[in-house]
Amino acid sequence: MKINDFKLEVFFGKHEFTAPYLLTQSDCASMSIDQVLAMEPGSKEKFMTEWLGYTEVPGNPELRKIIAGLYTTMETENIIVHAGAQEPIFNCMNVLLDKGDHVITQFPIYQSLFEVAHAIGCDVSKWSLEMTENGWFMDIDKLESMIKDTTKLIVLNSPNNPTGYTFTAKELKRIVELARKHDIYVFCDEVYKGVELDGIKRPWLADLYEKGISLGVMSKAYGLAGLRIGWLATKDEDLLGKLIKMKHYTSICSSGPSEFLAGVALKHSDKLLARNTKIIEDNLVIAEAFFDRYPKLFNYTRPMAGPIAFIEMKIDMPIADFCDKLVEEAGVLLLPSSIYGFEGQYFRMGFGRDNFEESLKHFENYLIDKKLV
Repeated sequence: MKINDFKLEVFFGKHEFTAPYLLTQSDCASMSIDQVLAMEPGSKEKFMTEWLGYTEVPGNPELRKIIAGLYTTMETENIIVHAGAQEPIFNCMNVLLDKGDHVITQFPIYQSLFEVAHAIGCDVSKWSLEMTENGWFMDIDKLESMIKDTTKLIVLNSPNNPTGYTFTAKELKRIVELARKHDIYVFCDEVYKGVELDGIKRPWLADLYEKGISLGVMSKAYGLAGLRIGWLATKDEDLLGKLIKMKHYTSICSSGPSEFLAGVALKHSDKLLARNTKIIEDNLVIAEAFFDRYPKLFNYTRPMAGPIAFIEMKIDMPIADFCDKLVEEAGVLLLPSSIYGFEGQYFRMGFGRDNFEESLKHFENYLIDKKLV
């Protein structure tokens, strides 16, 4: 397989560990191992005796049971643990898809959600978010018109990276009805589930549809990217068997210590998600005061969920050039919409980190210094 460069990772490879003010990160604030273990009495002692041998290919049964408990209709056997989100995306696309299959993908989204299908030789159609006077919008009638006889898979990302747009339960059910009518699989990246800013809990896609596949991970809503633990949930038994066999060729199994720590964190899922939601909400108050000061320069749409938003900047130079100058001259990192292949003068801003206010202040000082505000 020959696959195109992952633009976002190439971009972050240049700047993520050198820029002092990260204003675009897509994850929530992280924690130390000690902080995670402190959530569960006795877990520190158990962790120190954790065996460093191989683990089970589908994942530790106790962890899988905990993950299944996040859903309403999943059992332990419906969950397969993977390394982060990239492995399950790569494996699932390779198991499900063949050259010539038609794939409809929500857009913009994480590049691998359509790039792997493209590399397989699939016909990929992009179902794009649209900016309206009421914010981001997805036209489900348009989705229906895009379905072909060869459509094998619909790919969703809700809550969405980079816009923060989230489907309602009614919209998800309508998408499922379309998929069921045409016998199409639906893969939904739900890595931001749990940090909905309107307080409404939407159903997991895998709970709604027998051919639905839900992607979860410890990295984003939970802020525990260093664990490198993700998972797929589905009721499709044939697919589950193929995914296990595919995993034999990738990670084989996950890290035992990481699985242990993920289990501890997920036992306290509500507490951890409430912590991260508060960080996002507090930072949004600061951000919205900033955008209120400069309405002529920015068009801001509040995210419905998650720690990120796509913000339009009304400047003459290409947004990619501006972001390059910003990080070079001020050490402030923003992600331009060109990295997503999305037209328009947008950048991604992240609200999930503890140092958001400091980074935003450096951004504002740069704008003032350059007489852009």
